[in-house]
Amino acid sequence: MPDFHNETYTIDMIIAKILTDDRQYDISKLIAAYEYAAQCHEGQVRSSGEPYIIHPVAVAYILLELGMDTDTLCAALLHDVVEDTPATREDVQKRFGHDVAMLVDGVTKLAKVPTFSKEQQQAENVMKILLAMSQDIRVMIIKLADRLHNMRTLQYRPPHKQHNTAFETMNVYAPIAHRLGITSVQEELEDLSFYYLDPYAYAEIESLLDNNKEEREAFIESIKSRIAERFRSLDFVTPPQIDGRVKSIYGIYKKVYSQHKSIDEIYDKYAVRVIVTTVNECYSVLGLVHDMFRPIPNRFKDYIANPKQNGYQSLHTSVLGKEGIPFEVQIRTWEMHANAEYGVAAHWKYKERIQGKTVMDSRIAWIRQVLETQQASDDPEELVATIKNDIAPEDIVVMTPRGDSISLPVDSTVIDFAYHIHTQIGHRMTGAKVDGRIVPLTYKLNTGEVCEILTSKDPAKGPNRNWLDIVKTNEARAKIRSWFKRERRPENIAAGRAGIERESKRMHIMLTPEQLQTIVKEDLRQPNCESLDDFYAAIGYGGLSLTKIMPRIREYYLKRFAAAEQPSVAETVTEVQRPEKSSTGIIVDGIGNMEVKLARCCSPLPGEPIIGFTTMGHGITIHKQQCRKYTEALKHGDPEDMSRWVPASWASNVPAAEMKANIELLCVNSMNLLHDVSQVIGEAHLPVSNFNLHMKKSGNAMIQATVAVSSPEQLDTLLNRLRTVHDVISADRAAY
Repeated sequence: MPDFHNETYTIDMIIAKILTDDRQYDISKLIAAYEYAAQCHEGQVRSSGEPYIIHPVAVAYILLELGMDTDTLCAALLHDVVEDTPATREDVQKRFGHDVAMLVDGVTKLAKVPTFSKEQQQAENVMKILLAMSQDIRVMIIKLADRLHNMRTLQYRPPHKQHNTAFETMNVYAPIAHRLGITSVQEELEDLSFYYLDPYAYAEIESLLDNNKEEREAFIESIKSRIAERFRSLDFVTPPQIDGRVKSIYGIYKKVYSQHKSIDEIYDKYAVRVIVTTVNECYSVLGLVHDMFRPIPNRFKDYIANPKQNGYQSLHTSVLGKEGIPFEVQIRTWEMHANAEYGVAAHWKYKERIQGKTVMDSRIAWIRQVLETQQASDDPEELVATIKNDIAPEDIVVMTPRGDSISLPVDSTVIDFAYHIHTQIGHRMTGAKVDGRIVPLTYKLNTGEVCEILTSKDPAKGPNRNWLDIVKTNEARAKIRSWFKRERRPENIAAGRAGIERESKRMHIMLTPEQLQTIVKEDLRQPNCESLDDFYAAIGYGGLSLTKIMPRIREYYLKRFAAAEQPSVAETVTEVQRPEKSSTGIIVDGIGNMEVKLARCCSPLPGEPIIGFTTMGHGITIHKQQCRKYTEALKHGDPEDMSRWVPASWASNVPAAEMKANIELLCVNSMNLLHDVSQVIGEAHLPVSNFNLHMKKSGNAMIQATVAVSSPEQLDTLLNRLRTVHDVISADRAAY
């Protein structure tokens, strides 16, 4: 169970702490703010039964620990008086000045915004809050302290309130704390939220840590002692400070469950922090540490030369002690440490140490960027969506109404979400609500949204065929196809027969059932198609793609039947009506003597359903039919735009060397990584025209390569083999 820090803070505790601080505070102003807040909140109690004034005092104490100034502490003491009592902003301004009133007003507006909604008036409120934050970041710092104390006392709230508050905290307030660099607040918010969102996983990790608590503490102390002993013989400006810590429970959870690692594979589970005076001493200490312990390859990160996005700076290296236990060493200066622990609050806590342009300016730059972006938009509701994506850009996690988190690929729809929860929920789906608002089935989900699936009570309800063109995940697509294959055979047969007849007419071929039966048996040779009905059914439920098989049917028909039985028709078809085949092995209907090239945005491969786009003066660009550009064109349905899309298909034989596929591998950076990946690609005997590796900020390696393949199946085989390489986290097709 987490440490809830349930101390009952008093104004006397605040005054006592101020008296031990070397910074200047206006104590009389703080006492006046406390007395006014106590008067306004007289008779109000919290869910715990305690007097309400305990909450604003606790918020003020948290901000005092962060080193905030007098006006911020006064605003903390008064932050609920305008919202929860008859007091007004004018009253606050008259008694405590413009700055305090402005901060109280900003926090009051922030409290009124339902975070997970896109209504216009709520978006306008968010705009006001962002403006207040961009002008004075203390508004958000007060709100973070307010949320932190609410999380510390969340056990007194009803279970459904606990889930909702924890969910909001994890997905909004913790990421903002991270973006502002306030690590101490961020980690506590995450751990407390995690405790309520997944108590079983929290208890499991906590138990694992408690089982070897004494050994862990002894190990950290031994490492600290060895480093301190080595430092005694060296000349530092001031003696270094050496601290030890264990990674936060939620930090361990993210690596164990999100990266599919065991707890023993987490190299930074234990960490020792060395704080020195100068940057030169940081690098000197790094050399000493590597001399004392064996460095783990590819686990060194220089955040001093390359700071993180939120301004964090430090040297990180993972090493092995003589016990064979991996641990991390963090090395930084005192100023870097202040910025790492307190973020933008360090501007007030260590004001005399921060020289020149403060880190705070860069940390709140994203707020101004969002505001500038929105100035060009006529839709204020876009603002909320932009903020959601901006504060949590790394993950797409959607929540159920019960507070369970569901991880999905980018661009997943509500249909993907339904099938991920349960197959039958997907089959019986009739609609969806996102953040309480009805959305279309094509709606693409975003991080932080709450999705509710609406289902039919009719057990015979099933999916729609059009869903196959909407869903993103293979899991959903496979379940939909399986349902149609099992439940709708007569319907599948009719749909497949209609599709064959439609495409045959479009291609100007006249097939009899007997001829089609011959083609299926002699050329297509589908193992599960014993009869024409089996063949039609496979097309109907999506097991066979018309776009893929029709070019082969047409070619076989022209060679075998049209020329022998109707030569005049065959001549007309082949010489006049026959679509043009380009040098890339692509047939474009009704277009001749035009340059044909493959679109880089989706890089279509032989056998995949394709469509052509006519570009004046630049020929025809071939896209996959699932390419976002084509699906967006279908959605908007502009007649002039749609007229530029022309049918296209692959010829039967396409040279492999002409079809390039881009692949992307996310990997753990290890000694044998390049050798193992190169060996798999080499064994596949596929030409490689591009191969490069670069490091991500996370410390993982990203490998990008371009290979020549002859079919999607050949590419899938390669990707499946690459996924079996020990240090490969994921292997996917990409466009770049």
